[in-house]
Amino acid sequence: MAGGKIKRERPSQKGGAAAASKGFQGGIPFHKSKGQHILKNPLLVDSIVQKAGIKSTDVILEIGSGTGNLTKKLLEAGKSVVAIEIDPRMVLELQRRFQGTPFSNQLKVIQGDVLKCDLPYFDICVANIPYQISSPLTFKLLSHRPLFRCAVIMFQREFAMRLVAQPGDTLYCRLSVNTQLLARVNHLLKVGRNNFRPPPKVDSSVVRIEPRKPLPPVNFKEWDGLVRICFNRKNKTLGSLFRQKTVLSILEKNYKTLQALQLTPKGFSDDAEMSSCVSALGDTLGDLNMDSEEGINDDEMETEMDDGDNKTSGFKDKVLGILKQGGFEEKRSSKLSQGDFMHLLSLFNQAGIHFS
Repeated sequence: MAGGKIKRERPSQKGGAAAASKGFQGGIPFHKSKGQHILKNPLLVDSIVQKAGIKSTDVILEIGSGTGNLTKKLLEAGKSVVAIEIDPRMVLELQRRFQGTPFSNQLKVIQGDVLKCDLPYFDICVANIPYQISSPLTFKLLSHRPLFRCAVIMFQREFAMRLVAQPGDTLYCRLSVNTQLLARVNHLLKVGRNNFRPPPKVDSSVVRIEPRKPLPPVNFKEWDGLVRICFNRKNKTLGSLFRQKTVLSILEKNYKTLQALQLTPKGFSDDAEMSSCVSALGDTLGDLNMDSEEGINDDEMETEMDDGDNKTSGFKDKVLGILKQGGFEEKRSSKLSQGDFMHLLSLFNQAGIHFS
């Protein structure tokens, strides 16, 4: 649908119930490996459209339109729909379905990979997406300019719960922090796997994402550098994390370089640079494996800096002094709020320590 390459598959010669069970609609076999799971429950489609709060003047972006079940409801609710669909078979089905109807002039279909396409202007995004593109798509949308009003998207349930997780929740991770920095995120409804044809192996959830306007006054490169360190082991104390040799080495190198050049990281020169930095917040965020802590044993952790190492002990004391100043030394990333991370970043920056 919206992401990945499409393999050519030979249609099954079996018909009737056998074809339906393998994911056929209108003679089109679905590619489960590419996330093609068509929403078949009309009541659920109506509920999603209703919760999206679509206005009659809205231009709606739909990603992975499939055979057009959701598309039809979106056309009825808004001014127009721009549908991005990678599968040429589905594109033809969409065009056939709406050709000669009152909706034909309201629908524009773009064939291509949404992660590689330049997104058009839109007011609202409503989509049932292939789950393997969840992370990059979320941050591509949030980096889009001009900002849209909201996005209502169907995600794999665990990914959705990571998006909305709060400090202290088991699923709270770097994805949670970065997404909530840029947007207000709310869980709308849980969707069982039997609402799809063919049914996926997992349940889903619909999430509403509203970009923050204006964006928080934070350097996103610096923010991402700090948060990556903090969530390397989210249940370790910050004092332990910032005692690691690699962390201290990188921060000290940045510190000495900026001091020597008498520089400080600058803000964004234009919207394009800002959008690029926002999009980068989603880099390497595997859809369901957001934290490197998972699966790592304590004895695999990098050794801490020895207090007797005079070469870097002065800088280490400086870093730990900042943590103590803000009361962060014994705190854990898994319990820190957005405000906590912003405060910690400001303390480091005020001391001349930067993360980009």
